[in-house]
Amino acid sequence: MSAKHPIVVITGSSGAGTTSVTRTFQHIFLRERISATIVEGDSFHRYDRDQMRAAMAEAEEEGNRHFSHFSPEANLLEELETLFREYGENGHGKIRKYLHDEEEAGPFGQQPGTFTPWADVGPGSDLLYYEGLHGAAVTEKANIAQHADLLVGVVPIINLEWIQKLHRDKAARGYTSEDVVGTVLRRMPDYVNYICPQFSRTHVNFQRVPTVDTSNPFIARDIPSADESFVVIRFANPKGIDFPYLLSMLHDSFMSRPNIIVVPGGKMELAMQLIFTPLILRLMETRRRT
Repeated sequence: MSAKHPIVVITGSSGAGTTSVTRTFQHIFLRERISATIVEGDSFHRYDRDQMRAAMAEAEEEGNRHFSHFSPEANLLEELETLFREYGENGHGKIRKYLHDEEEAGPFGQQPGTFTPWADVGPGSDLLYYEGLHGAAVTEKANIAQHADLLVGVVPIINLEWIQKLHRDKAARGYTSEDVVGTVLRRMPDYVNYICPQFSRTHVNFQRVPTVDTSNPFIARDIPSADESFVVIRFANPKGIDFPYLLSMLHDSFMSRPNIIVVPGGKMELAMQLIFTPLILRLMETRRRT
């Protein structure tokens, strides 16, 4: 953790909705004129797309049918912790970008599914913002969670997460339902051992809960809409959170526990704006004083 060079982390599984949360934070950064270094978790995968296919095939030949992007062995977790530590100490560090598609790869003259070269973090940023799978990971070799000044978990209930992943991967990546189910099964041990524990280390969790039947996520025709959901927001330490103000601004919301507020799904972005704007400004004020 660092007063001079704060680190904001959004962590969540594939299909959880972390990318949408990032857009909300970008609005805050733009409005408050905050210069943020954005780091995508995909950029700390160990293998590019072709290498990952080969590594998965090799692992399966050796009897490991659960090797996936969730696995610590498939990611540069020690390097990610080094980035967080060095940025917190002096505002520097090494980052790169994973090029998902032709649009991203074109300007670099590279193929989709590859990484840009490692480069130094640009000077003068106000904070580091990370969004990805392992922002609060702790393993025998790395403790990434300890470096975050604000740690946010995005955790739809598991059936909704699978529905979102099914629809995204089929629409954007051309996968079949069988492909996605296979991915879910392959990732399950690492999801349980490395993804879920992160949400006990976060400062705030956002969990979307649908109010429609999602009992069989693999046949769902549509993703439950925001209006068909509630969002459960849990604060690890509710001290300083103005719950009466939030309840007054977020109509039809209610408290379910002393540290939990439940808001209508359509109010999720507004809730994030109301909650995180003062927290980010507090980090900036501490930075200025330091």
